[in-house]
Amino acid sequence: MPSTAVDRSPLPAHASPTGPEAAPRGRRGNPWLTLVAVAFGLFMVGLDGSVVAIANPEIGRDLHASTADLQWVTNSYLLALAAALILGGKLGDRFGRRTYYLAGVAGFTLASIAIGLAGSIEGVIAFRAAQGFFGALLMPNTLGLLRAVFPPRKFGMAVGIWAMVSSVSTALGPIVGGLLVEHVSWESVFYVNAPIGVVALAFSALVLPQSRNPAGHRRFDVPGVILLALGLVVVVFGVVKGETWGWTSGPTLATLAAGLLVLAVFCRYETRVEHPLLPMRLFRSPALTIGTVITAANFFVLLGVIFFVMLYLQNVRGFTPVEAGVRTLPLSLASVVASPLGAALTDRFGARLTMPLGMLLQAAASFGMLGWSAHSSYAAMWPPFVALGLGVGMVMAASSEAVVGSAPVEDAGVAGGLQATALQVGGALGTSVLVSLISSRVGTTLTGELTASGVPAPLAERLHEARDAVAMGVAPAGADMPAQVRAAVVEGSGQAFMNGVHTAVLVTGALCVAGAALAAAGVRRGGAARD
Repeated sequence: MPSTAVDRSPLPAHASPTGPEAAPRGRRGNPWLTLVAVAFGLFMVGLDGSVVAIANPEIGRDLHASTADLQWVTNSYLLALAAALILGGKLGDRFGRRTYYLAGVAGFTLASIAIGLAGSIEGVIAFRAAQGFFGALLMPNTLGLLRAVFPPRKFGMAVGIWAMVSSVSTALGPIVGGLLVEHVSWESVFYVNAPIGVVALAFSALVLPQSRNPAGHRRFDVPGVILLALGLVVVVFGVVKGETWGWTSGPTLATLAAGLLVLAVFCRYETRVEHPLLPMRLFRSPALTIGTVITAANFFVLLGVIFFVMLYLQNVRGFTPVEAGVRTLPLSLASVVASPLGAALTDRFGARLTMPLGMLLQAAASFGMLGWSAHSSYAAMWPPFVALGLGVGMVMAASSEAVVGSAPVEDAGVAGGLQATALQVGGALGTSVLVSLISSRVGTTLTGELTASGVPAPLAERLHEARDAVAMGVAPAGADMPAQVRAAVVEGSGQAFMNGVHTAVLVTGALCVAGAALAAAGVRRGGAARD
């Protein structure tokens, strides 16, 4: 292990790059054109991330895929993305953010087309992994490019718009995906990226400035790349398999422990190498450190809640994918409002106000869902959607400013990769942990709820074997059952599912309250190093 001089330099002041690496003036130096350009790529990735869940059932039927195969359609993307996000940001910082952003857009577009043409579930899984890798080149460099061209006083507003695009694209996914799957084909869910990608490439090539770390060529931290990628892949693999293996099982605990051990070795190594992949000095900023934690918590809640809300709307309430997507529009609209509002409040009062406020709004949304039942009216649903959208949008803007805005300009890509990694790991944890909690609660209450609804005790005992289906919101009501018994099975199954939902939202609510307390106590009154 090298023992060269450690980079102990203080965090530089927030200033735009100067010298030959500064963004040129004119069309390529216009920060707002840069924002529009990166929004195209960001929209494509965000949309694709949420439409796949809608397409999965049709992919399974068409390609004769098992449930495990469909899990890998999502998991291969997550693993490749998590492994390469910080690397993508570092490559952009080192060799040119514009170069790697364009490479990411082109690769993501081609991988999307290849998924539609694959013709086999193995091909879909392989090209989904390629999508994840190219997404990792694209995403961190969106924030790195913005950090390089916007002055500090306007960077917060730019991040607010960036967060708005991310939120809107993610929220539109179920609606767009539902329309395409119902009226075209599952392949069209991926083909839709082709026109977006072509426009993004053409426009970005015209307006994006080149920016990179002006410190010159340094030895690239290859051991750091390997250690970080290995550690993140093992941790994310343990997270996505935790639901199947059991969170307290030996394989799950061993996998998570091994991944965390590799990450600990990586952190130790990074303090001893002269030019590290992820400079540990970045974590001297409380705003950056806490912003990273809050980003993970934010997407733990968002993606976990959206997952079981879609199960509730489609499987318990019987809405089509499009109808379910339309009913979550208040979440989308609220996030559109909250992102620029959160950026403006962060500029005025600092992340110490907006991060706790956003987390408390999400806590209110979670606790509001405790009042939901299997027959709740829409009047009981939309207020939590609004609160969740406001909270997520506000936290997204504030945490992006705290993480990327607190980093030196030359490390903007790495900081963007760090935030995106926290986002992906938090989202993977949210979906896996909350589904596991729902499954566990359904398993302990299903028989009792069935008998309480009028299902004969012997049948209720046999139906306990269908607890996995009930945890997905599907009632095991056979067509050969008498109508009265079938109705009782549907009622009892719905109530057992809601018991699981109530357990999940208690956990998310408590997590949000803890996150609000951490942000309020740990982020100082400016919220960023420039203060």
